[in-house]
Amino acid sequence: MPSTARVMMVDDHPLFRKGLMQLFSLEPRLELVAEASSGEEAVRLADECDPDIILLDLNMRGMDGLDTLRAMRAGGVTARIVMLTVSDNNADVVACIRAGADGYLLKDMDPEEILDQVLAATHGKMAISQRLTEILASALRKPDRAGADTLSTLTSREYQILQLIADGLSNKLIARELDISDATVKVHVKHLLKKLGMRSRVEAAVWMVNQKRSEAAAPRST
Repeated sequence: MPSTARVMMVDDHPLFRKGLMQLFSLEPRLELVAEASSGEEAVRLADECDPDIILLDLNMRGMDGLDTLRAMRAGGVTARIVMLTVSDNNADVVACIRAGADGYLLKDMDPEEILDQVLAATHGKMAISQRLTEILASALRKPDRAGADTLSTLTSREYQILQLIADGLSNKLIARELDISDATVKVHVKHLLKKLGMRSRVEAAVWMVNQKRSEAAAPRST
């Protein structure tokens, strides 16, 4: 991610967009390059403007945020997409993460916290509203998925990277930790997500954390 991250806002409330615009104008590490008031407009602008990060409302008239997210990912949009919404519904959180969102923030958060989370997202970290962390962890547990069998499909390097993602490290920090390039990390992340059948590193991180908890809680044979 460059020193100044290019941001696109997608929200059908002009007043909220204006408030975010004022907030981001105070942060030199963020540059607002586009704003959209509908899902259809957002899909077009994401392709034209090539932002680094997209803040996407969920409950929009017409094409909602989830459909917009799916359309962007299906169209090859690689920007980090963070939902910014009023909905803390469990099903909404899980659906967005599984559809490829890189984070989920609530509009009632303090402006400074929203700004901190957006900046964290630009560096590849998970952007999750604090009170949703446990909800997400609980909802993404997959007791029917054979964890050991799934992990066995990963290479040793992919497994290393998955563990570091679960620890909250960005691609840049993972590259530094393993002494490899950012580009190599991105390739490994892409491959491990495909093997795990997941759309986002957030989902993979939560799944891995739950996997570790399950292993720790499992009775040891004597």
